[in-house]
Amino acid sequence: MRETDETEDQEGVRACPECESDNLVKDSDRGELICEDCGLVVEEEKIDPGPEWRAFNHQERQEKSRVGAPTTQTMHDKGLTTTIDWKDKDAYGRSISSKKRSQMHRLRKWQERIRTKDAGERNLQFALSEIDRMASALGVPRSVREVASVIYRRALKEDLIRGRSIEGVATSALYAACRKEGIPRSLEEISEVSRVERKEIGRTYRYISQELGLEMRPVDPKKYVPRFCSELELSEEVQTKANEIIEKTAEEGLLSGKSPTGYAAAAIYAASLLCNEKKTQREVADVAQVTEVTIRNRYQEQIEAMGIHG
Repeated sequence: MRETDETEDQEGVRACPECESDNLVKDSDRGELICEDCGLVVEEEKIDPGPEWRAFNHQERQEKSRVGAPTTQTMHDKGLTTTIDWKDKDAYGRSISSKKRSQMHRLRKWQERIRTKDAGERNLQFALSEIDRMASALGVPRSVREVASVIYRRALKEDLIRGRSIEGVATSALYAACRKEGIPRSLEEISEVSRVERKEIGRTYRYISQELGLEMRPVDPKKYVPRFCSELELSEEVQTKANEIIEKTAEEGLLSGKSPTGYAAAAIYAASLLCNEKKTQREVADVAQVTEVTIRNRYQEQIEAMGIHG
């Protein structure tokens, strides 16, 4: 009889201790090593990283949790600081005395002062609050704010802010983050919520993306179509037709070197005519923030490429 070394050697389990089969399968979901022939669970490695307590709703989860909020790049100290509540109440919800109230007011003031230990941190705090303000005004998701904050921190670390305004670099970081996350906003839309001119944003954005090697791909005009159609109150049919026009004409090479917002606007204008939901060039231009001349030029190119006679 062949002697089997219990079940394992230095490299792991070799055979089933029950039927001596070497047909063992690892179940990665449950962390078990199972013998396929007799069904014996040879090894169990499942570790539960979750808490030891159970909660059945959000309130219970909040009460039992012993950790704070997750760290975030959108705050200069990554959210690891202590905050003193603005409500002048004690642990039981009762109002505190006027003496205690003035003491808490002083503590709050000093808390704000010591959160930023030097000018660099104060600048970072200002820049990140600007990114947060602009992101809220644009209505972009939280992920974009996080990415913008990371880009700004990288620019600060690489000393790219020297000689440039904090607002300019912060706005450029937000514009880059929007493109990275596939939620394009045009330079015109970004400059509307910024305190910096469009030209400076574009110049700073090009410099930062080049220096940090952000490798931005050109924006797909189709990403603008749903938003523009929604603002113009156009149907799903027009949206589909506009995407079709963009796809077919881009294959012909018409998109090269053209503004994606203008290109999308012209496709929507063409689609609205084809679907009998006519919108004027002025209306489409206002929503896309491009000129009527741009729409006319792109529209003519697109209908010629499609073989449609306007």
